[in-house]
This record gives sequence, structure tokens and C-alpha cells, in this order.
Amino acid sequence: MSGKIPEGSVRRLSLLEAATPIVGLIILVALSYYLFGDAGAKGPNQVALLMAMILALRIGRRAGHTIEALSEAAIASVGTGMSAIFILFAVGALTGAWAMSGTLMAMVYYGLKLLSPNYFYMTSALICAVIALGIGSSWTVVGTIGVGLIGIALNMELSPAITAGAIISGAYFGDKSSPLSDTANLAAVTAGADLYRHIRETLWTSVPCLAVTLALLWWLGTPGDFDASAKMGNIQETFGVSPVAFLPLVVVIVFAWLKFAPFLTIMFGALAGALLAVLTAPARVIAFAAAPDLAAPLALLKGAWLAIASGYTSTTGYAAIDQLASRGGMESMLDTIWLIIAALAFGGVVEKAGVIERLVTPVLAAVKTTGLLVASLIGSTVTTNLVTADQYIAIVLPGRMFKGAFDSRGLAPVVLSRALGDSATVTSALIPWNSCGAFMAATLGVAVFDFAPFTFFNFLNPAVSILYAFAGFRMLKQEAPRR
Repeated sequence: MSGKIPEGSVRRLSLLEAATPIVGLIILVALSYYLFGDAGAKGPNQVALLMAMILALRIGRRAGHTIEALSEAAIASVGTGMSAIFILFAVGALTGAWAMSGTLMAMVYYGLKLLSPNYFYMTSALICAVIALGIGSSWTVVGTIGVGLIGIALNMELSPAITAGAIISGAYFGDKSSPLSDTANLAAVTAGADLYRHIRETLWTSVPCLAVTLALLWWLGTPGDFDASAKMGNIQETFGVSPVAFLPLVVVIVFAWLKFAPFLTIMFGALAGALLAVLTAPARVIAFAAAPDLAAPLALLKGAWLAIASGYTSTTGYAAIDQLASRGGMESMLDTIWLIIAALAFGGVVEKAGVIERLVTPVLAAVKTTGLLVASLIGSTVTTNLVTADQYIAIVLPGRMFKGAFDSRGLAPVVLSRALGDSATVTSALIPWNSCGAFMAATLGVAVFDFAPFTFFNFLNPAVSILYAFAGFRMLKQEAPRR
């Protein structure tokens, strides 16, 4: 006997069985943060996810799924995250190369020169919103402009947590409102909506939320004068800042605008930064290579290669500058990649076992009003973001499950697509083990639990979407078929 269970014998999970791996995960992750704090992301959280996955495997096996099928689901789920993993590697490479080339310090220098603590948080959100709207990628904006803005905040002695919240708020406004965004396109396709109608409807919730976010960030600004002349002098002395240092940033923006894949866009930005360092600061690159026996060309190659692989270490003698400019490298992203792999494996098993479907079905049966329908959808997308650790699954899976309910109420597809964007896209950054939350924390150097309270846009968006639904505002109806 093969020992394999026939496909027809797979049964539906009970509510208790479906809830068990979710509750187990929540308890384990909470215990991890209680015991290890922010250091939980460096290993303990990954262990928690894998233990919860084993629990989900056991429940799925009891329901009649084979271990082989559940394992294949975990592997397939991890496969969906490979693009995110490669983007993380590229961001690590870019940060190391830009630290060595002086691009990061140039962003800090000119930021100190032009920006004021009075309106810095608000301006950070607005800058990220405009750029993300143009290129359609929150990850690209956070991994480039966001890193520079964090550096400026540290030099102004402003809160990195509030700055990170402002950066993410602006980046996600642009991400969910841009026709170039992959999440916007996915939400429209899942709901069967026209992309540009989806974008127009998205602005009805996004613009008010951004306006409130900017007002709150302006209120959080630090009043008073700020003298950055000493810090700017130190930066100019050690890095010789000039507008030329922004060429790698121009490369990123151009490639993103030309719709190159995010990995290629960011990696070309990293290579441009490394090349700029070799051409404009060869002595710095050779010193970093620490290989006096090598010929100059090989030492330059080694220094640039090392910055991309393991990050750049600054030795200017100014502690504040060295702390900011010593960063990056693909190696710096390994803890985050481990977290994403563990989270996606867990998500694949619970999806295959039918956990999400079992939890959502009773909710759909109990929904009686349009307001409750939209609120239930948003609750389901947030839950899916928590469980599967992937915003794409959080768009597609609940979108499919709720589409029939939206259609039966005569709601236009854009109502569903807008609600998906208002919830699945923006809440993904608020979950430490979600690929988006892990990326934001690793890139900006601020823990999710620290920046989350200040991501006003990401909290307001689903709340406003639910408010519109209960008020009956912009609940568009399906158009009657033409004869």
C-alpha cells in the first residue's frame, strides 16, 4: 500500500481546527516579542512561524491532505516570494553602493540644507507620495528616497519612527493610486474592473486620507530653528558632496518610469552607485578594499564588489557620519529573507489546508448589509495578510471569495477593487512577518511596531473605506447591459 489518502476523502476543517494555527501563531509571535523585543526578527519569529506551520501541517493531515501536497503548497508559496527576495538583495546592494559613492550623504546634505524640522515629516510623506505615484512602486521609493530621508531625520535629531511612518504613508498612497502599480493592476483584475476606473475610485478614499495624514505629520513637526552648518561642513569635508552624486538616483527613477522590473531597476541603481564611487572617489574605494598588494584596478573592483555584497563601512572619524554611512550589502538582508521564507511557507500550508476559506465562509453567510460586506472583506484581507504574509495573496484570495457576494448586491466591480486596494495593499506594511512589513523594517532600520503607529495613511484608508460603505457613499452599482 502506498499510504496516500484519496483526494475525495479530504474533509472541510472545523472552525476550531481552522483557528488553531492562527491562534498558535499569534501566541508564539507575541511570546517572541515579549522575550526578545525587536531582536525577535533575527530568528525567534522565524522559529515561531515554523512551529505554527508544523501545527498547520498536523491539522491539514488530519483533514485528509497528504504531507506531500501540503509540502508542495509550502514550496509553491515560497516560490511566489522570490521576486520580493531578489528585490531585498538589490536594495541591500544599492544601500551599500550608495553609502560608498556618497549618494546617501548627498541626499542628507541637501536635505539638511533645504528642509526644516517644522515640516520635515509632512514633506517626507509628500515627496514619497509624488514619486511613488509616478513610478508605481512603494518598495523602490522606500529603498531609495526613504533611506536618504531617514538619514536626514537622524541628523536633524528627529524621530526615525515618525519619519518611517511618513515615508511609508506617502509611498503607499502612490503605490495604490498609480496605474503603474502591480497591486493596483492585480486588484482591478481580481475584481474584473477597468484599471483606470479603479484608479479614479481609489482616489476618492486615498486623497482624503493623505490630506489628514499630512496635517497630522505637520502637527508632529518640531518647532524652532535648526543649525545644520556644522554637520553639513563635516559631510562636505569627508564626502565632497555635489549634484553628481544624484546620478544613481536618476538611473533608478528613469528605469522605474520605463517600467523595468523593480529588481532590475534597483540593481542598476546599485551598479550605477558603485561605478560612481570608482570614478569620483577611487581613493575611498581602494581604502575600503584594504588590499595594498592588489593593483589599483583590482582593488577598485574588490572595494565596489564588497560594498554590494557585505555593505560599506565608513571611517571618516566623525561618529555621526560613520554611523549613517556604514550600512547596506546583500548580506544585511539575510535575516529578513529568512523571515519571509518562513512566513510564506506557513501561509502556503494554511491556504492549502483550507484555513482561510473555512474562517471566511461563516462571515459571508452572516453579512446582511453592504456596509457589513465591505467591512467583512477588509477584515478578511487583513487576516490573510497576517496569515499568508503576502499582499498579493491578500488581494486575490479574499477578492475571489467575496466577488459573488458583491455581484449579488449589484455592486460595480470597482467597489470591490477599491476595497481590496484600501485594505490588502496598505495593511501589509503593518505586519512584521509580512513580506512588506519585513522589507520596510529592514530597509529603513526601524522596527514595524515602532513605525506602525505613525503610518496614518495605512490605518485611515481601510477605516474610510468602511465608513463610505456604511454611509452608502460611492457604492456604485453595476451598469445595465446594453441591448
